[in-house]
Amino acid sequence: MAEWIEPIREVPMQPSVADLIRQYDPSLPLDEASTPPASWYLDPRIHELERRTTFSRTWQYAGRVDQVREPGRYLTCEIAGERILVVRGDDGVLRGFFNVCRHHAAAVMTEAEGCAKNLRCPYHGWTYTLEGALKGTPSFVNECNFDRGAHGLVPVGGIAEWENWVFVRLDDAPDKGKESGIEEFFGQRLVDEIAALQLGKLHWFARQHYLFDCNWKVFVDNYLDGGYHVPHLHKGLNSVLDFKHYAIENGPRHCLQSSPMVQGEIADFAAVRKGERALYYWLHPNFMINWYEGQMDTNLVFPLGPDRTEVIFDFWFADVSPQAEARNRRSIDVANIVQDEDMGICKSVQQGLKSRSYDTGRLSARREAGEHLFHRLLHADLSAGLAG
Repeated sequence: MAEWIEPIREVPMQPSVADLIRQYDPSLPLDEASTPPASWYLDPRIHELERRTTFSRTWQYAGRVDQVREPGRYLTCEIAGERILVVRGDDGVLRGFFNVCRHHAAAVMTEAEGCAKNLRCPYHGWTYTLEGALKGTPSFVNECNFDRGAHGLVPVGGIAEWENWVFVRLDDAPDKGKESGIEEFFGQRLVDEIAALQLGKLHWFARQHYLFDCNWKVFVDNYLDGGYHVPHLHKGLNSVLDFKHYAIENGPRHCLQSSPMVQGEIADFAAVRKGERALYYWLHPNFMINWYEGQMDTNLVFPLGPDRTEVIFDFWFADVSPQAEARNRRSIDVANIVQDEDMGICKSVQQGLKSRSYDTGRLSARREAGEHLFHRLLHADLSAGLAG
């Protein structure tokens, strides 16, 4: 009797990352364009490529200028999986370093912020000056060919103070003479518009963290849909916006969405969302500025994985006196309502992206110009990463 031989089943080949990127056509005009394929929001390989490109080669928010205003003041953060240290030197210069000791790779500074006379690693006591030079190496006496000058903290590719914020770029600019600074990267138009808002009159008040069960791009898409979802999902916010006159303007690497303000009938929103116009700025890839008269909140979209995102809100007000605290808290409560609504819909979208019934979705030519810009910039980032 012949022995039964199990037939060999062919395992479908997984598309390469290059194949996934080629599935999006950035040359299509907005009225013909669709979203990137669902795989961009699901595949861990895309997530990793974004970390090495989009989040390493763009200006990333690190902290507030008021946290590092005086010599010795420092802050720490994480960008693209890297621990980062920002510190004001004794010479008054702000510098950014990888927060990694040159001895055995422990974090040199472990607090979120503080003030120090020098930078001392808690593991073996290696000490660095505020300018990043190696100063002290306990138990190093007779080591051959040890060059202290070559073992200072490694600087990041770039650091910038802009308005109320500190931005860091992990990698060097591709061309030191081109797109090396904030102005060159985002364009003078954006810099001038933000300067006109006189943000120096606003004071930081509070920070809140929101966890979303979705890919970071789902949150950005939601933000950039030109208010498309606002009348349907955000009844309170919609009550204070003149949706018929909602406008979308794209720059080289930013999108401004704006709307006239109206006197809404929902009291909680009407009390804390006032002024002539609301301004919503998105800066590629993951920083937002939401400005109303006398107040602002900034959003930092922080990927935790292919389907998990943290969004960090900083709230700023013109008046942070004790007398204004209750009103400011009510404003944050209103922001919480909007974020709760967005959390639910973003989770639903992430689940839908996994469906065999969905791959891409068409864009609204009237509303989704910001999304179109985001997708094309992201495609350029990822394509450059594949090229080297």
